[in-house]
Amino acid sequence: MGYRTTAEKRAIFRELHQSGCFVLPNPWDAGSASALAGLGFKALATTSSGYAWSCARADGQLSLAETLAHLRYMVEATELPVNADFESGFADTAQGVASSVRMAVETGVAGISIEDSTGDPQSPLRGVADAVERMRAARDAIDASGGDTLLIGRAENFIVGRPDLDDVIMRLQAYATAGADCLYAPGIKTREQIAVVVKAVAPKPVNVLIGWESDLTVPELADLGVRRVSVGGALARSAWGGFLRAARTIIEDGKFDGFAGASSGVELNTLFGKREQGPQR
Repeated sequence: MGYRTTAEKRAIFRELHQSGCFVLPNPWDAGSASALAGLGFKALATTSSGYAWSCARADGQLSLAETLAHLRYMVEATELPVNADFESGFADTAQGVASSVRMAVETGVAGISIEDSTGDPQSPLRGVADAVERMRAARDAIDASGGDTLLIGRAENFIVGRPDLDDVIMRLQAYATAGADCLYAPGIKTREQIAVVVKAVAPKPVNVLIGWESDLTVPELADLGVRRVSVGGALARSAWGGFLRAARTIIEDGKFDGFAGASSGVELNTLFGKREQGPQR
């Protein structure tokens, strides 16, 4: 596959949102991005939690500068379009969100997700008027930068412990009106919830998060009208789970049977040996 320009990646990403259903997995470094590309996924999304953990930090503790550097790194690590987990925009004001989004667009990402959470456990969701103003500011910043980067509006109710589906729908509809291209309510899980959200914001595409064991399949999600499926930090948590189980078996039991199920060096060398560019050693 030849080199893709930023414009080409963004055009491919936009086209993926026009019909069908695709899975948007969340790598956290060049290796995980390359592996997912090699497996045949069509686009990728960053994970704020997955990257934070790789830096020995908790989710939400990375700065704007650190996040922008990571976005640039991930875009350069793959020929696939990359959607940015841009948390709540890294600013207290709508004007600040616009400035942050402009910088995110400059990294070459194909999509930018903006949340309406505050980080304050006592008041975890922004007021709707404030959230809409911030979404509109993000939209204006993208348009001023060429307009080919997708904007994803996220209603965080179910993630922050405010599982009010009516409020979710009202927020998503408001974000769509403010210019969001795709809508996302992480934490909704049932077929009924998903179907209601898809219908409420149609014809705008909907992203569904599956970051836990679920009996829903990709074809079933497609039948519900879901356009894209992401996994958040679940792949990173799966990797950390295997790592910690193996390490604890050594330190606690003095045994090495925690390596069962690990990928072989041959498999990984073969996987990454297929990369057409990047350092070789």
